[in-house]
Amino acid sequence: MAVIAVAGGPGAPGATTTALALLLAWPLPPGRRIVLVEADPDGGAVLAGALEGRVEAVYGLRNLAIADRRGLLAQTLWEQLIDLSPEGTAQRLLLPGLTDPAQAPGLAYTWEPLAEVLHGLEQQGYDVIVDLGRSGATGPSAVLARRADVVAVTVRTTLRGLSSARPRLSALAEDLAAAGTGADALGLLLVAEGPYSAAEVSREFGLPVLGLLPHAVRTARVLSDGGDVTDRRFIRSELMRTARTAADEVQLAVRRRRQRLAPSAAPVQPVPGRIAPPVPSPSPIPSPIPAPVPPSMASPAATPMTSPVPSPSGPEGEPLSYAPPQPVPPVIVTGPVAPLAGLAPHPAAPAPFPGPVQPHQQVPYPQQVQYPHEGPYPEQHPNQAADDQGGAPVNGRPYGSGEVLRAR
Repeated sequence: MAVIAVAGGPGAPGATTTALALLLAWPLPPGRRIVLVEADPDGGAVLAGALEGRVEAVYGLRNLAIADRRGLLAQTLWEQLIDLSPEGTAQRLLLPGLTDPAQAPGLAYTWEPLAEVLHGLEQQGYDVIVDLGRSGATGPSAVLARRADVVAVTVRTTLRGLSSARPRLSALAEDLAAAGTGADALGLLLVAEGPYSAAEVSREFGLPVLGLLPHAVRTARVLSDGGDVTDRRFIRSELMRTARTAADEVQLAVRRRRQRLAPSAAPVQPVPGRIAPPVPSPSPIPSPIPAPVPPSMASPAATPMTSPVPSPSGPEGEPLSYAPPQPVPPVIVTGPVAPLAGLAPHPAAPAPFPGPVQPHQQVPYPQQVQYPHEGPYPEQHPNQAADDQGGAPVNGRPYGSGEVLRAR
């Protein structure tokens, strides 16, 4: 449906934890999937946190920089995804982030092509959540926020959290208005830790509140440091209930913005309990040929500047009747946007999606692709350093299947 960017700020407001909660709570109609991209230049936290180090840190965002230089960015993306679905259905996927902040400069020229690839996933049935962390909305990676349909900033409702968020929100709104799709893409995801209500924060900052998450330390620790996400107490917790509500509000904000940015597109589906705004009727198109002006109504000042035009006459010398042609309305062609020059075409979604890999099953690696160069490349694929078991579940831990998805 869309690309949603989740940004944080100083004071650890919980951007990654909020992004993981949205990933697990995101409603998925039949045929839809969702991908969480850890795009924080300061490094990812899911591998060592929620996954508790059970997946080797050889997959992730750092491998996309090399693939982009070889023109294989779109294809390599599928090889770096990890299944976080509690049922192992490969519907909720993760692209791990950087393991070292020193790797961020190598992605300086990859952020823009990556934004194009992520937007292309929508046509293949994928929604995307981009975790920008505390510094990903600025610098070279700011293009991910500028191209996002909604930018949700996590803020704690304490005086310290609101004070530190004010200058960041102001700068981000100016950047989205100047280089993005508009400052109305900005919204707030509040963590109710302090005494200030959502209405007060929204009125003070002039921004809509997309969700109000509880300050539940014990439940949030399951997402930040690992735990059983299939436990009924976690699924029915207040954190996950409010995350589902926030996901619905984010989707509603996306539909509203797309209706505003593309008024000729299909109308937004009405939401029960909400009054849809009236759709303005299109104004009539003026005729391209002005009607003839009688000589008595012509302006004297305009007479010397106009050249006489002979009126057509019939065989008997009588003037012919002339009717101006009716204007033809413009034809609006809709369809997928062509990728930028130099980018590889978006690959088709795997059908069927690869299922869980059984233990002791040999998974063939992709054949080596020959590139036009003088010297040979190393025979080993950079991703072949992983275990040949194909990312099978380790020790039967309940958090996701930990499956590494490879292109087949």
